[in-house]
Amino acid sequence: MLPINTAAMKHNDLAKKVKELRTKKGYSQEELAEQAQLNLRTIQRIEAGKTEPRGDTLKRLALALDVAADELINWTEQEDNSFLVLLNLSGLTFIAFPLFGIFIPLALWIMRREKVRHVREVGRKLINFQITMCILGYGSLMAFFIMKITHTSFTIFEMLPSIPGFNLSGEFVLVLFIIFYAFNILVFIFNSIRSYHGKQVIYQPAIPFLR
Repeated sequence: MLPINTAAMKHNDLAKKVKELRTKKGYSQEELAEQAQLNLRTIQRIEAGKTEPRGDTLKRLALALDVAADELINWTEQEDNSFLVLLNLSGLTFIAFPLFGIFIPLALWIMRREKVRHVREVGRKLINFQITMCILGYGSLMAFFIMKITHTSFTIFEMLPSIPGFNLSGEFVLVLFIIFYAFNILVFIFNSIRSYHGKQVIYQPAIPFLR
């Protein structure tokens, strides 16, 4: 959590931003309240730095001021690199159970995406990466076992040179699966370090399920 004085500074910055945008539009507080369909007292408290707009209030305010909601959200978000590190590390829960690596980061992302700066971006990239890797990794493993059960031809394995004591149609896939797990672990640790130092995360490959 931010120190109290830092949080107060964030409130004051947002208050100044709202007042600046309102003045730029030529609105009085009463006119802004009418345009945003909000109580005048709410507008007064926001501009006085006594309250922080969230959810529907934030969206109404942004619409009335003709700015993207994200622009105002950026003034309400707090810097918290420790939470970003936690969010990245939460992806490692896939080791215990594959779906944990999706649902736990998703829960953290939903809880804090409008409160901590960069959480929306980091969470979106992480979850897209994890879903993609689940599809690729476990999809490939399932396809292998289906081929094994149905005795579908393993032409690609037959073309590879035989290694004594090494079953290409079994151990080879197991090795690939271990590499897949190791790659995932390294990616989460790598991005945790990047978040700690305030750098952008890199999650690839990733299908953009969440935008």
